[in-house]
Amino acid sequence: MSNPRNGDTKAPCLPRNGLVKIPTQPNGLGSASITKGTPAVKNRLCQPSSVPAILSPALAHRSDLPIPSLASPLSLATLASVSSPPGASLVGLNASEGSEQPSPERLPGSPAERQLAVDEKILNRLFWYFSACEKCVLAQVCKAWRRVLYQPKFWVGLTPVLHTKELYNVLPGGEKEFVSLQGFAVRGFDGFCLVGVSDLDICEFIDNYPLSKKGVKSMSLKRSTITDAGLEVMLEQMQGVVRLELSGCNDFTEAGLWSSLNARITALSVSDCINVADDAIAAISQLLPNLTELNLQAYHVTDTALAYFTAKQGYTTHTLRLNSCWEITNHGVVNMVHSLPNLSVLSLSGCSKVTDDGVELVAENLRKLRSLDLSWCPRITDMALEYIACDLHKLEELVLDRCVRITDTGLSYLSTMSSLRSLYLRWCCQVQDFGLKHLLGMGSLRLLSLAGCPLLTTTGLSGLVQLQELEELELTNCPGATPELFKYFSQHLPCCMVIE
Repeated sequence: MSNPRNGDTKAPCLPRNGLVKIPTQPNGLGSASITKGTPAVKNRLCQPSSVPAILSPALAHRSDLPIPSLASPLSLATLASVSSPPGASLVGLNASEGSEQPSPERLPGSPAERQLAVDEKILNRLFWYFSACEKCVLAQVCKAWRRVLYQPKFWVGLTPVLHTKELYNVLPGGEKEFVSLQGFAVRGFDGFCLVGVSDLDICEFIDNYPLSKKGVKSMSLKRSTITDAGLEVMLEQMQGVVRLELSGCNDFTEAGLWSSLNARITALSVSDCINVADDAIAAISQLLPNLTELNLQAYHVTDTALAYFTAKQGYTTHTLRLNSCWEITNHGVVNMVHSLPNLSVLSLSGCSKVTDDGVELVAENLRKLRSLDLSWCPRITDMALEYIACDLHKLEELVLDRCVRITDTGLSYLSTMSSLRSLYLRWCCQVQDFGLKHLLGMGSLRLLSLAGCPLLTTTGLSGLVQLQELEELELTNCPGATPELFKYFSQHLPCCMVIE
């Protein structure tokens, strides 16, 4: 992928080092769905650091900082020239906790430079400019840097991802020892993602992480063999957990949800768990009166389940994502809009039985919606877009990926929506140049995705330069997106990230 700023190829992605960022949208809609997000965030993570030197000349001459004058900036490569042992963990496991770090005296450079390199007042400001991956590396340069970087303020919004094999050290005798999690505790992590763990692994985690009892607010278990008993123990012991995710966990049952779910949980995500069906939704509705967000991917949930929600949840629940719930029909939509009238975020992605009539019910009854995802709903037509444009005046985000029956007529309806900021039209195979003309007057648009639209030509796409407020434009797999077009965009949309 080309970099429009300098024409160079994009730098390879840095290793994530067990850390995944939880993005927060400026419109308050919560984290973006992985199925509808554009590659822009990934692109930003993969770009080289925006701070090419540890100390710039401008910083060196700040009158309010006690900085000796430098003839040249002190580069990151110079200060970080003492590399860590190969294979050492970068997120605080005991592989790196036990590694010896150089003292400031061993850093290269003059005494003034070395003193400057460990000035905590400078470092506290400087380290904000680096990504999570870079911070993990910088924390291994010396003890002074680690002491500054291990302040919790530098790790807010990040969740460590730990696989089973990373939780144990193999001793010389072949026995396993649970790793030290003290490095995580020092940084104050209040959320974890555990991958491939068992009931025993979870118990070991609870016993070895100092903040597990009260300090952990969010837990995610992926591809794990947790059973009903393990789920019950985890939620009983970890009294601070209010956000819970279970993904690809096929050993717990609906009975486990009935015995373990606690009223303190406000956000629940369940996906690809084969034992989840209507009775699980009954447990959620009765045991979680304070639920604000529910993300559900369950192939066996039917229309009946969507009538289980109580009046209390109808007041508190603002986010509902039903992804690939194949059995949900328009009857289920009726139950949903009456049970949860205060939704501001709704996803029916992959609910392939929902038709235009279901969208009409949504538009007429959920007037507070700010985000609506109808991707992979093949029965949706232009008529659904007319309902949306007429009634959902607060809508800021609309996802229509793979809605193959949408045409230019549907886009003409959307052109009247003054609040729409993000529009996704990936692989809408009937959209043509004439349809794009309807979008050119939408001054509110900040993000537009046209990836995979085969009928769009270079001429039609070039007209998008009229959207001067556009911040992100995705054109991957568009035959009309030529190198000349991207050069044209770089000249006429200088503030827009164009994704090739």
